[in-house]
Amino acid sequence: MEIRLLADHREDLVAERTRAQNRLRWHLVDLAPELEASLPARGLDRTVQLDRVVRALRRMRRTASVRVALELIAQIRALTRQARVLERELAGLVAGERPELVAEQGCGTLTAATIIGRIAGAERFASDARFARQAGTAPIPASSGRRDRHRYHRGGDRKLNRALQTIAVNRARLDPTTKAYLARKRAEGKSNREAIRCLKRHLARRIWKLLQSSETVENPTMTIHCKVPQGSFALT
Repeated sequence: MEIRLLADHREDLVAERTRAQNRLRWHLVDLAPELEASLPARGLDRTVQLDRVVRALRRMRRTASVRVALELIAQIRALTRQARVLERELAGLVAGERPELVAEQGCGTLTAATIIGRIAGAERFASDARFARQAGTAPIPASSGRRDRHRYHRGGDRKLNRALQTIAVNRARLDPTTKAYLARKRAEGKSNREAIRCLKRHLARRIWKLLQSSETVENPTMTIHCKVPQGSFALT
């Protein structure tokens, strides 16, 4: 619960920072349109870009719009510091709680924190199918005539689904085995989106087994014990 609360709080801070950045850009369009156009799309949390804007604003006449823009920059800086402090704190908590999850390729600290916080204990799910249903990665049959297909699952925990999507995208970019798996699925006639959905279902099974293998055996009611070697990722 502590990990979940801190992860959600950080997400709220980042969302508030995004709103402040959008408001700052709105003022810059009026005050310094050329400067605003030169700023990177996702660069207004970087010190070097904010310093550029501050220097330009301080050369202008002190109007209300300039004052608001400077205050927005101070707000963005403060929110960025808070978010980074929380990220470092989460890194320590996640490493202590589920180090094997952070060791997975494609799963960073924030993604691992989301998974840990949203599942509230892997023992809640008796099988990987139930976990996949909760994560919104269980296939939904949508066959018609001779066409055998499955549609997008719109249910489940969407934040947990997004975490698996992040891992899937990272693996598709970095892992040769995953690249080969996606290529094989596309060769079977699946679209890229359908191939990613298949991958996410495999990831749900992998994450469930990984968390099950890290559960303590002190609970006599637990009968599922899966020993999963680090770094292994079987795709069939």
